Formats: sequence, C-alpha cells, structure tokens
Amino acid sequence: MSTAIVPSALQPALAGECRDVVGRAGPMRCYLGGPRGGAPMLLVHSINAAASAYEVKPIYTWAVAQGRRVFAPDLPGFGASDRSARGYTIRLYTDAIQDMLDLIAAEAGAAPVDALAVSLGGEFLARAAVEAPARMRRLALVTPTGFARGSSRLQGAPGDSREVRGLHASLNGALSGRLWGQALYSVLVSRRSIGYFLQRTYGSKDIDPGLWDYAYLTSHQPGARHAPFAFLSARLFARDIRDIYARLTLPVWVPHATRGDFSDFSEADWAIARGNWTFMPMPTGAMPHFEQPQAFMAAYAAFLVGGGNKAEPANRSR
Repeated sequence: MSTAIVPSALQPALAGECRDVVGRAGPMRCYLGGPRGGAPMLLVHSINAAASAYEVKPIYTWAVAQGRRVFAPDLPGFGASDRSARGYTIRLYTDAIQDMLDLIAAEAGAAPVDALAVSLGGEFLARAAVEAPARMRRLALVTPTGFARGSSRLQGAPGDSREVRGLHASLNGALSGRLWGQALYSVLVSRRSIGYFLQRTYGSKDIDPGLWDYAYLTSHQPGARHAPFAFLSARLFARDIRDIYARLTLPVWVPHATRGDFSDFSEADWAIARGNWTFMPMPTGAMPHFEQPQAFMAAYAAFLVGGGNKAEPANRSR
C-alpha cells in the first residue's frame, strides 16, 4: 500500500523541461522531453478529480528514450496549469490542444504530429483533429469515452455537452462555504477516495503507487476543485462525440480496458468496421500503459510505423 503524502508545493509530474505557455486556453504548464530534432509527439492526460500529466508518464519516458521530442501538458485546471475559477468547457480543452499544436509547430515546424490521449482527453484530441486535420498524423486514444452502451443515441449540435442541468451550479454552491465546503471537498479527494476510484479504474486493487501519490498531491493544490466540478456535472462530455469520431480520416489506434468501470466498448462496431480504426482490447484496466507497459509500447510502436494487425473484437461484456 502506498505511503501517505503531506500536501506541499507541487513537484513536476514528468522529467525534462517545464515550460509555461499562454494561448487560447490561458496559462498552461507543458513538460518537454527528448532531443529538439526528434519527431514531435503530443501526449494528453485524462480528466477526473485528480488528473495531471503524470497519467502519461510511462509513455512519455518510453518516447523520450526512443529519441522523440515529447510534449505533455497539464490541461487547464490540473497539475501546474491555471486553476482559477473560470469556465471549464469542451471548447477550453480543445483550445488547449490547439495551443499545444501551436507550440510544437513553433519549435519543430508544421509537419503533422503523432498524438495520444487518455480517456476523456481523447474527445478533445479528436475534436482538435477534426478542426485541423493537417496538424496530426496518427491518433492513439487510450480507453476513450464515447463507445459505451447508449453512445449511438447521442445527438447534439457541434460542441453541445451532456451536462446535467443545474448540477454544476449546485456543486459550486455546495462547496462555496469556506469551512464545511472545503471539508466536503477534502473528503472527495482523500487518499481513501482516490484509491477507491483508481481501483475502479483499474478493475483491481493493484494500482500504481506513484500514480496514487501524485493524484493525491495534485488534488490538494489551490483551486484544485474548480475543473473537477465541470467533469462531475458531465459538462465536459460531448453530446456530438459520435459525429466527431466518425469524421476522423487519419489512422486511429484504440488500446482499451477489458476490466474495471471503463471497459464497455459495446457500441464500437461502426468504428471497427472502418479501415482507419484499430481496436486493441487489453487484459487491463483503463490505463494499460501502467499495467502492461512492454506490450503497450510494442503495439504503439508498430502502429506509429504503420504495422500491427487489424482490430480484435471490442469488449461487449457490459
């Protein structure tokens, strides 16, 4: 079991250079690793109550060792990026990815970028790819949202969210009290609560201790509650995500969980049938790069050079 951490100044999530950039999405921390001349790669973490760039650490470390020039941001409201009380929306997170693509282009030129995102981060990455298809070469979506039972019925105008009406305001109101509100938030991000949700994400009690430690630390920084409220109210889940995915024409690789709370890919058949999508069920939870790093990296490397097998059937057990 992981040892306790006393919250303090947030240590860097990843090795390498820490760069603060300001663009459409406001102030944002980005980690850069690998040689400047290396082929650029963008890594995007998921969205949850304790998210950060630490969630892509195994992939970041591997890619740097391969000589890639890797860019991994803390998305707005998380890690060392701006956590102010502002509107956290689908547009904001899509803009954050566009900001990262601008940074990459300024350093490495305008060639298309290989990009990977975890879970809900994949929705924002896919939307950015649809908006600017010439800026990305290949997409990897690790256990992405938008393929579970009922997803085919999602319909909405471009950018519409699945927000539960009134819930975001209620969450903000409930936690606005200086004393009891902070106490309630502290319960939501206690070590026990974070461990519980990580176990549900993994579908196992064998969770990565470093991930657990950093999740606890990052969720106890000033302003840490603002972005998670948008997540909990479903404001960041797109109602039009099926249409966004369907508009992708570049190669897409989907390694995904077969256990835990995020293993339902029962409505992925339409994508599996398309020539540019490759699904890879893995005997893991939602973050296979932590549980089976060697198998994950080998398959990712094959995808990046155009190899690998066509999709296996996605999990339909739920």
